[in-house]
Amino acid sequence: MFGLRKTLSSLFSKQKIDEEWYESLEEALLLGDVGMHATQKLIKQLRIEAKNQKTESVDDLKSILATLVEQLLSKLERPQNPLLTTPAKGINPQVWLIVGVNGAGKTTSIGKFCHYFQNNGKKVLLGAGDTFRAAAREQLIAWGDKNQVAVITQQSGDAAAVAHDAVQAGQSRQMDIVIIDTAGRLSTQAHLMDELKKVKRVITKSQEDAPHETVLVIDGNTGQNGLSQVKAFHEALGLTAIIVTKLDGTAKGGILCAIAEEIPENTPSVLAIGLGEKLADLKPFNASDFAKTLIP
Repeated sequence: MFGLRKTLSSLFSKQKIDEEWYESLEEALLLGDVGMHATQKLIKQLRIEAKNQKTESVDDLKSILATLVEQLLSKLERPQNPLLTTPAKGINPQVWLIVGVNGAGKTTSIGKFCHYFQNNGKKVLLGAGDTFRAAAREQLIAWGDKNQVAVITQQSGDAAAVAHDAVQAGQSRQMDIVIIDTAGRLSTQAHLMDELKKVKRVITKSQEDAPHETVLVIDGNTGQNGLSQVKAFHEALGLTAIIVTKLDGTAKGGILCAIAEEIPENTPSVLAIGLGEKLADLKPFNASDFAKTLIP
């Protein structure tokens, strides 16, 4: 499934375990976007466990590595994943703020969220907060039509105003969940990041306990740039969650190991991974399953 998986599958087919094998493993992990820190940690732990267990069996080493990767990724797994639990119905809706760079798959992910929540009996409302691009608003409306979900929009105005209107509409219409889209932006664009902070402040003013989730969508193919995005958006907004998209055949997937290792302080959890373009192609994140996918 992943490029890293294919490389490791070839490596674990070899029978001879020596320094050259460990060097090849290090290279494979680095090329798979696991990151330098996580790679060095995993290989060090693998050597220790192999020595403690007195094994040089390829199958045993693969099993040990899979366990180590699962342990590393477990810090990204949220015990009470909102995609797997049914929170008690409150007076006000749950509000989700969706952020990320252009092309990461924010709007498509929102469409999948709608499908997922509706299948679980939730009433959903969308806010078209990408006021920079008319095409983005039209795309969200199309997803809303496909899911039969209302979309709060403005022909003109700023994203904060749309967010305010969406939260107010969610309250008056007794929605369960309000999902607010935002314009894609680079984390280096300070004025646009400031606008996101404003959107979040307005949401909180509209509903004191909101947003309940501030979700960064990252493209699984972006490599180490994805790590930079998590750091920047987390610093600016205090992310609660991450969605990793486009893990449908070419993505390396190892970037989650880098995130788990290099963002230890209040690490945002990974709620789900996107496996394709279909509405149902959204899978709640499970560290054990993901580790097994990476380590064949």
